[in-house]
Amino acid sequence: MRNWPKLFVVAVLGVSLVACSSTGDKKEEPAEPIVEDRMMDGSGDASSSALPQEGMFQGDPLDDPAGELVNRVIYFDYDQSDISDEARAIITAHANYLASRPNMRVVLEGHTDERGSREYNIGLGERRAQAVRRLILFQGVTDDQIETVSFGEERPAAEENDESAWSQNRRVEILYQR
Repeated sequence: MRNWPKLFVVAVLGVSLVACSSTGDKKEEPAEPIVEDRMMDGSGDASSSALPQEGMFQGDPLDDPAGELVNRVIYFDYDQSDISDEARAIITAHANYLASRPNMRVVLEGHTDERGSREYNIGLGERRAQAVRRLILFQGVTDDQIETVSFGEERPAAEENDESAWSQNRRVEILYQR
């Protein structure tokens, strides 16, 4: 027990050294701000409205310029009405949106390039619009939410007579009726 006072002094000195070394020249980092998940409504009760996250769009997903619904044009290869994998992803996003909003309506406009007869192009534009329609219906959208129309070559997106313009004209446009 005679060593107890010495041990006590050594322990106190050790704690003092540790405490001094941790408060040296280092500046203390400010604590992260606390963000409440709920807003206060004037009455002092927390409402269930979450604060918007920074950079997150608030509003209808159709209006989100960075959202998956921003692309409303499906492009096709020459003389084809088959849907590509890239187009399938776009159509599925629109189908999910429509399926969750049974009162929303959409018009699918089928278009072609200028090559081919008028009658043939009207038929091809219709086949393209129907291909998109079938995939949307497969995702759970009701038949009365979708209308199809074919314009064939009558409403080109690009007027030039080259492959670049023709590839822009071979399309189905997804038009929402609000």
